[in-house]
Amino acid sequence: MISQTIWTLLTIQILMGGLDTLFHHELTERLAWRPEQARELRLHGVRNLIYAIVFATLGLSEPGGCFAMILIALLVLEIIITLVDFVEEDRSRRLPATERVLHSLLTLNYGIVLALLVPVLVGWAERPSEIVLVANGWLGAFLVVAGLGVAGFGIRDLLAAARCARLIETDPASLNDGLDKRQSILVTGGTGFVGKRLIAALVSGGHDVTLLTRNPGQALTLPMPLRIITTLDQIGNEDRIDAIINLAGEPIANGLWTQTKRALILQSRIDVTAQIARLCARLTRPPTVLINGSATGYYGVRKDGVCDEGEVAGSDFCATVCAAWEAEAERIAALGIRTVRLRIGLVLGRGGGMLANLLVPFELGLGGKIGSGNQVMSWIHRDDLVRLIVFCIARTDMVGAVNAVAPNPATNAAFTKTLATSLHRLAFIPVPTAPLLWAAGDLARELLLGGQIVLPVKAVFHGFGFRYPNLELALSECTGAPATKPAANHSGLRRARLLT
Repeated sequence: MISQTIWTLLTIQILMGGLDTLFHHELTERLAWRPEQARELRLHGVRNLIYAIVFATLGLSEPGGCFAMILIALLVLEIIITLVDFVEEDRSRRLPATERVLHSLLTLNYGIVLALLVPVLVGWAERPSEIVLVANGWLGAFLVVAGLGVAGFGIRDLLAAARCARLIETDPASLNDGLDKRQSILVTGGTGFVGKRLIAALVSGGHDVTLLTRNPGQALTLPMPLRIITTLDQIGNEDRIDAIINLAGEPIANGLWTQTKRALILQSRIDVTAQIARLCARLTRPPTVLINGSATGYYGVRKDGVCDEGEVAGSDFCATVCAAWEAEAERIAALGIRTVRLRIGLVLGRGGGMLANLLVPFELGLGGKIGSGNQVMSWIHRDDLVRLIVFCIARTDMVGAVNAVAPNPATNAAFTKTLATSLHRLAFIPVPTAPLLWAAGDLARELLLGGQIVLPVKAVFHGFGFRYPNLELALSECTGAPATKPAANHSGLRRARLLT
């Protein structure tokens, strides 16, 4: 008979394992959407199915004879899989400290469980080969429910591993269209979601890339060769810099907009841009072009009207930040350097940004529109954004404000429907307006509930071609789903749109 101590330790193991799966594997690490983790996902899937059999069997019965021996064999197999998983995790990714601690606790607790449980199973193995159903009360029911849960996650991990083959990104070298001549390029903000892909594209294209970063450790996973600096003072006056791409700034969507956070969002952008201005002023041969970040938030929250590059700035917080950032960049333009102010929309890609935060809840069937769903999302696929940055470097006639958005904006309701369709899920759990405003205030009002219809007039006029001009194509690539034909009036907007 299983003692109360074993029941307690099994319960602790299940709770810690559930926390590890939900918090680390799903929410923070998003393993199911990282193709390089396919082997780890397969290991997790098989291990979870073993747990499901063990939990359900112990919760409902006392197996005797060969059935008890099978249970012992499964526990031994789980140990082997866990050891292989440890090696695979160390090889393929950098575990956060919390995950390492939790893994250590799981291993310690599991060792104690085995030390107490195996003798019981050995005793059962001496009985006749039969499965005797027993009533273990709420603890038995808990183990059965846990078994069903881990079985579900096991199947999900195996399916995700199979999907990984469809999530392989295109060769980053293909994003260098038009930039044939070897360039020496300085990049700030290169360890972020967009910056990583940009660095990969430039390095694979054979360009000499210098990365300015406050945390060199974060740059160690980027493609090489790459020059890493922590201050612009490390660039000599005689050094060659052909182009500068400035994407640095405190993330605007991470954390509530307290007064301290607002000041940091603004000042981080102004400070780096001012440092670049000083660098350009002292270089013997200044760069020929600066690509400076900005955002569609420049136009403020707008329910009506189409925003091209000639529209004036809005008056809310995001608009104020963008306008100040662009004004600082114009100081560099005054030095005679061609300056492009890139007003970037919502960047779509499974590896980060807004979409990465939505994939897990939508895949679990918990997705839904935000607020009314009528707010317009002006978006761009990450690869198209990188290509547009390269395009702006290569084309000397690209100058001033440039809207970095796809030509087909969409309402949040249309986006929700398209994402759910690409994942073969329903999306019927809306996020109401009032709690969002109560919890996040202006952040929710501007970034989640607000929007604006922004069109890439200048990019299209100068001949830039989008690989992902509509949501169906973009989200199909991000989710690994077969592309579907765009539906009529897909965006939900009853007005003319640019076509490519």
